[in-house]
Amino acid sequence: MTSPRDPSPSDQPERAEPATSREAADESLEKVVARTTDNGVAWLTLDRPHTLGALTVDQRERLIGLLADASADPEVRAVVLTGRGRGFCAGADLRGAPGSGAERVAGDVARTLERGAQRLITAVLDCEKPVLAAVNGVAAGLGCHLALACDLVLAAEEATFVEVFVRRGLVPDGGGAYLLPRLIGPQRAKELMFFGDALAATEAARFGLVNRVVPGEELTETARAWAARLASGPTRALALTKRLVNASMDTDRSAALGAEAWAQEINMTTRDAREGVASFAERRSPVFDGR
Repeated sequence: MTSPRDPSPSDQPERAEPATSREAADESLEKVVARTTDNGVAWLTLDRPHTLGALTVDQRERLIGLLADASADPEVRAVVLTGRGRGFCAGADLRGAPGSGAERVAGDVARTLERGAQRLITAVLDCEKPVLAAVNGVAAGLGCHLALACDLVLAAEEATFVEVFVRRGLVPDGGGAYLLPRLIGPQRAKELMFFGDALAATEAARFGLVNRVVPGEELTETARAWAARLASGPTRALALTKRLVNASMDTDRSAALGAEAWAQEINMTTRDAREGVASFAERRSPVFDGR
């Protein structure tokens, strides 16, 4: 368990480095929230190393759109979300945010969260394709919750997870108080949120926040191997399984069993389900096409 202490200067991963003129000049959305595809896998890379992957409003909206596109694209069968440099995502980049000096109207903060950070986390949770986080470095604040909303989490040995809000006198946003207790229980969730200490990747794995920790130089290849397995699986069955598991945390037994029965009913209409049954009868490995 982490200990209650004041953060030391070396325990400040959310602080981004000043941008060079070249870095600041090339802030096109397509570059800083990059999308590439590889054998049915959509790779979404937060490519702003000088800000540790912090997201502006426009970048957040592009990421939400790319996740929606992945859901709708039959050629995409898995998603990998990662960053470049020392940061995975240091949260929201509030520098230059519109309206920061304007008089606040009652309800503005709630609306901003509902339309912004909460939509981003929901986009990950509701994506119809499995989403794998490859956490290469600092995941702080909203960036921490972005990683934890993913279906599977790989972390480099140097990665850290930080519930940074308390350091700024803030309440956690981006679904943190929803996600963390469901992953590790309320007491450990409160420990992380009350103290705001950086949690090393190995400790995050021990807590149950991370599936596997690997050396940094092996992160991409491990993510590629895991994503390839997901992309070769029965895509619609995975989507229905994801929905069942996510919903099971918020429902009773009767509703969960009813949802399971209907998911089975829907899935049995897919080609992959028929292929799976046929391959079993024919004693061969199945070949799923995601439909």
